[in-house]
Amino acid sequence: MSSTEQVRPEVVAAIVTALENTDPSDLPADATRAEKDAARDEYFAGMLAERAQRDRQTRAWELLLTRGHDEPPSWESLFDELPESSLGELAELFDALPEGAQAEYARRYGAPAAT
Repeated sequence: MSSTEQVRPEVVAAIVTALENTDPSDLPADATRAEKDAARDEYFAGMLAERAQRDRQTRAWELLLTRGHDEPPSWESLFDELPESSLGELAELFDALPEGAQAEYARRYGAPAAT
């Protein structure tokens, strides 16, 4: 991007929205190459962040589900079955835990400090 070319945040946001909605009719007709490049970078950064969060959520579920269950277990029973060795990693994944698991973790161990 050249240093003289202005990037309008509202145009970048409109392009990102069009990409997310897969609706090219909302693409701004006057978008510059720099704005298109900025929108592409923002869009891909968002996709990577979502992917990373999904990976964290998957890992959290792997830790929580230590065995198969005939009936849906309660959060309390899942935490009763947790090996002690999983607690540190669950603390690191606290933001990726489902709301009920966060509440049970916090009830038992306190909410982990934000990282």
